[in-house]
Amino acid sequence: MSGQTGCPCEGGTLDRLIQPAILVVLAQGPLHGYRLAERISEIPGLVRQKPDVSGVYRFLGLMERKGLVVASWDISPSGPARKSYQITPAGRKCLRRWITSLEEYRRGVGILLAAARKAGGDESERSQRRCCRRAGEARPAP
Repeated sequence: MSGQTGCPCEGGTLDRLIQPAILVVLAQGPLHGYRLAERISEIPGLVRQKPDVSGVYRFLGLMERKGLVVASWDISPSGPARKSYQITPAGRKCLRRWITSLEEYRRGVGILLAAARKAGGDESERSQRRCCRRAGEARPAP
C-alpha cells in the first residue's frame, strides 16, 4: 500500500511490540537509549518509522522499575554522561515468555489473515482507502 494514512489497517499499532523489541535488542548487548531506538527501527516489519525516542525512554523506565533492564551512567570526558541499558536475568526470562506469546500471536494472525483473504479477496487500493475513511482516518495521498 502506498502512503501512510495513520489507519490501523496499515499496521501502525505494531508499536505495542516495543517491549519485546527492546528486550531482543538489549539481549545482544548494552546500548544507550537513542541507539536502542535506532536498532529497533531496523527490525523489519515491526515499525513503519523510527520509534519515538522519548517513548522508548519511558518504556525503559517502566522496564527498569520492573527489574527487566538495568541502567548505568557512562561518563565521557568529551561529552555528556549518557545512560546505558542492559537486560537483566529477569528480562531474559520475560523475553522467553514473549517468544511463546509471539508464537501464539503469529498463529492467530495467520488464522485471521487466511479468513480475511477468504472474506475479502485481494483488496484494491480503492477499498483500502474506503476503510481508512470509514474509520475516520486521514485519506492516503493519491
